[in-house]
Amino acid sequence: MIETANLQAFVKVAESGSFSIAAQQLFLTQPAISKRIKHLEQQLNSKLLDRHGKQFQLTQSGRSLLPRARQILHDLEIARQQIADLEGSPMGSLSMATSHHIGLHRLPPILRAFIAQYLEVELDLSFMDSERACELIATNQLEIAVVTLPFTSSDKLELIPVWDDRLVIACAPDHPLVELTSPTLQDLVHHAAVLPSHGTFTREAIELALSEIRDELKINLETNYLETIKMMVSVGLGWSILPQGMLDSSLHALEIGGFQSSRQLGIVLNRHRSQSKAMMAMLEMIQQFKA
Repeated sequence: MIETANLQAFVKVAESGSFSIAAQQLFLTQPAISKRIKHLEQQLNSKLLDRHGKQFQLTQSGRSLLPRARQILHDLEIARQQIADLEGSPMGSLSMATSHHIGLHRLPPILRAFIAQYLEVELDLSFMDSERACELIATNQLEIAVVTLPFTSSDKLELIPVWDDRLVIACAPDHPLVELTSPTLQDLVHHAAVLPSHGTFTREAIELALSEIRDELKINLETNYLETIKMMVSVGLGWSILPQGMLDSSLHALEIGGFQSSRQLGIVLNRHRSQSKAMMAMLEMIQQFKA
């Protein structure tokens, strides 16, 4: 009989690439994690990990087991939630991810209200890039993500827009661009830019809005964190394009004719995953606070 605790330890180690991280995630010691995996190998009569000091690699058996172990744990969690849902009120765990920006600027009142109302729901909240969150939703490793939405959906992802986040061109109040009477997009190419990292959904929205000058841009710095970009822009390291809601006295919004850009913030779900009462309660809570 294969124990689910052993499967869980194996999946956490394989996904994190670290025994110590897996131990932290499962609130166990490293020896306990090693013992569980050793028991699993004995139960399966097959070696799952090739260890090289502190490093390891999945064996062929390990690589074959990983997706099946994920599915077994997922099915057990769904069964547990469905049984719990029969009792009436939302309960059990809810795995959720959000981006740092949304976690700081949009989610606090939602999470405060949710935690106060649903005392029996254990919220497992992770902060990560929107792109990574979408990957984990697609592979059923997360139940719900509240992030910047990709421009296109897929057969696995359901995208639910919640907020239209207007983007504006910003610079420091003493930046040379502020002195221009009627700045144009072409004026931007003469000054360094600080932009979100290439490959992010936000960068994709920006490049679309700046398509006529995209190849001429002088990009000084790139980062995934909008709060970091705001700081760098405020001290004069370059201009950028940021959500309008982030602007304060440390930044100056440039009005450039013809420039329009926005991104959609919202919910990402797996189309093929059944919704627990805890997930439906979170969806309703977000919609209540969407204004």
